[in-house]
Amino acid sequence: MTLRAPFPPPSRPTAPLTGMLDRLCQNWVYGGALAGVLILSLAPLLLADWSWPMIAVFLQLPVYMLHQYEEHDDGRFGRFINDMLGDGRTVLSTAAIFVINVPGVWGVNAVSIWLAASLGVGFGLVGIYLTLVNAVVHIVPALRLRRFNPGLVTAIVLFLPVGIWALFEVAGAPGVTGIHHLIGLGFAVLIHLGIVAYVFNNRRHAFRELSRP
Repeated sequence: MTLRAPFPPPSRPTAPLTGMLDRLCQNWVYGGALAGVLILSLAPLLLADWSWPMIAVFLQLPVYMLHQYEEHDDGRFGRFINDMLGDGRTVLSTAAIFVINVPGVWGVNAVSIWLAASLGVGFGLVGIYLTLVNAVVHIVPALRLRRFNPGLVTAIVLFLPVGIWALFEVAGAPGVTGIHHLIGLGFAVLIHLGIVAYVFNNRRHAFRELSRP
C-alpha cells in the first residue's frame, strides 16, 4: 500500500526578477507615455526659472516619450521591422527595443540634460540631434518606399517643429560652438547606425540558419 501526502508538493518557484523584466520589456512604452504627459504638465512650474535653450534641451525627453507611444504601442514597430527585413523572423526583439528606448533614448536624454546644465548648454545638442536624426529615419524611408511606418506622424508633427526650434535656441546660446554640433550630431548618427548594424546582423544570421540543410 502506497501512502500519499495529503497535499501536493509545492511547485517549483518561478524567477520573480525574470518575470518583472519581461513585463517591463513588454509594457515600458505605456509608463513612458504617461510620464511624458506628466512631465509636460509640470514643465511650466519646474522650468519657470530656466533659460529657453535649457528648456528646449529638457523638452526633448517628454516629446520623445510621446513619440515612442505611437511607435511602439502593441509592438507595432517591432512587427514592422521583423516583417519588412526579417520576413517575419525576429531581427529586432522586444528586449532589444526596451534597451534601445529606455537606457538608450531616455538615458541619453538624461545625460544630455545633465551635461547641458552642468558643463554648458551646447552639450544638450546630443538629445536634440537624437530627436532630429530619428525624425529623418522615419520620414525619408516613408517618402522613398511610399509606405507608412510606426512613429511617422509624431516624427512630423512633434520631432520636426520641436527639434528645429530647440536646435536654433541652443545654437544661438553663448558659448555654443561647432564642436558641440559635431558631438551631438555624431553621437546621434552613431546610435542609429549601431541599431541598423544590429538589425542587419540578426537578419544575416536568421537567413543563414534558414539556408542550412
